[in-house]
Amino acid sequence: MTLKVVIADDEDLIRAGLRVIIDAEPGLSVVGEAGDGAAVVPVVRRERPDVVLMDVRMPAVDGIQATRRLVAMDEAPKVLVVTTFENDDYVYEALRAGASGFLLKRTRPDELVHAIKLVAAGESLLFPAAIRTLAGRRSPDARPASVPGIARLTGREGDVLRLMTRGLSNGEIAAELVVSQETVKTHVGNVLTKLGARDRTQAVIAAYESGFVRPR
Repeated sequence: MTLKVVIADDEDLIRAGLRVIIDAEPGLSVVGEAGDGAAVVPVVRRERPDVVLMDVRMPAVDGIQATRRLVAMDEAPKVLVVTTFENDDYVYEALRAGASGFLLKRTRPDELVHAIKLVAAGESLLFPAAIRTLAGRRSPDARPASVPGIARLTGREGDVLRLMTRGLSNGEIAAELVVSQETVKTHVGNVLTKLGARDRTQAVIAAYESGFVRPR
């Protein structure tokens, strides 16, 4: 099965470079491009991609607004932000809007390919240190009451969420807590449901913005 990708970036050279990398990988195919956030929505409706590579700083409609529009669609694609600067407030807002993770534009080709496959499979692409820094700037006065679902977490679910904020995989969480991966998978699902989060990235942001986990 070939994963379909749409590239949204206002720089022709960036789009061309990404296309070359993606089309060279078996099982991946670029099915459309957009030069700004306004143009990406009709392209996605037409091509129905699995993943959208989204620049956050674009004219007309930026990547944050475009991400909100995409994740609200039926059968929404996964959105992977591609950015120049990791400590960019635009990145944090795009993650809040529903992006599954972000990559730097200087990322190696093999890392780009791996990231696309990862988010297409329903995983999140987290950079714990960067998200911690961004969260520390954006939510210094976080209050637990701001995310009601936090109070409904069990003790073990809270442990799992804390480990998720460190970027640990299910296998790593299982090893840390000395439980099975299936048990961790169940806990992660419960955490997402209680927080109303569409993926791990949204859960991690909720953990910081509620004050459940404090950025260091």
